[in-house]
Formats: sequence, structure tokens, C-alpha cells
Amino acid sequence: MFICAGERETFEFAKPMGIGLIDMSINLTKLCMENPPPFLFFVGSAGSYGRHKIFDIVESKTASNIENGFFNAKAYTPIDNMVSTSDNISDETVVNSSNYITTDENLSPYYLKNHIGLENMEYFAVIKVAQHFNIPVAGAFIVTNYCNANAHKDFIDNHNEAMARLTVYIQN
Repeated sequence: MFICAGERETFEFAKPMGIGLIDMSINLTKLCMENPPPFLFFVGSAGSYGRHKIFDIVESKTASNIENGFFNAKAYTPIDNMVSTSDNISDETVVNSSNYITTDENLSPYYLKNHIGLENMEYFAVIKVAQHFNIPVAGAFIVTNYCNANAHKDFIDNHNEAMARLTVYIQN
């Protein structure tokens, strides 16, 4: 089953589940309880910390949930903040999820140092829910912006073309 965030990011072939970690968790859990799919494939946009270029399409089976405060020791978490369904995590592009979009490009090296290449608001929740229900999961992301001060403007400017390219990629 193909799923997506929804609202701005909808696809004819994907069921919208909600934007951000919370809405995605609630709606995907409900779906999995009522009618568990044999496989979940998330499609959506992503911001790049610099390794991937605009309109690159990246597949991943690994996500993290790291907030910017983690890197300057102003935050910590007792949860396991990285999840994966990959047999070889070292080959994976880790997709970080937060309910906030990173706009400080000075933080990008910290993410890259931790092998985190992309930012998408929902993917960590997707993998966590899929793991809970023992459902295989993967995702494909198209880069719409860099994680910098222009993140929102670039996301808006590149969004329509990105969704068209991602649709063609999935259909092929």
C-alpha cells in the first residue's frame, strides 16, 4: 500500500495519512488495526542537508527522530531515536523526522556527520508504526529544498514539479 502525508502532498496512487509525526501515527495506526496492509511504501518530499540535490529521488528504510537541540547538548531523549528495516544500515540514507523544519544551514554538518541526509516530517512515525504491526516498509523521497533559510520558499517553488517527477518515478 502506498501512503503519503496528504494536503499538499497527495498522489492518485497513495492514501493520505496526515502531516507530521502525530497525525501520521494516529491515522496509520488506525489503518493498520482495521485492515493491515502486506507492505507500506511512503512517498513524499524531503529537505536535504546538502548531500542530495534538488529533485534527487532517494529510497530509504531508515529514519531518525533527532531535534536540533540534540547537537548542542540542549536536549536529550530516552527513546531509541533511530529505526530501520534495512539489512545494511551503512548503505542507507537516513531520513530525519521532526514536527519542525530545519532552517539553519549551520546544523547540516551535524546531521551529515550522523549519516542523516534528508528531512521529512512523517517518516520516523511511518517506520515505527509499521514495525509495531510487523509490516515491511520503505519510502521514496524527492528533494524539494535544502535545510536553510529559504527552505519554505524553495519547497513551495519546487513542489509541483517534484510531485510530478516522484509520480513518474513510482509509476516506472
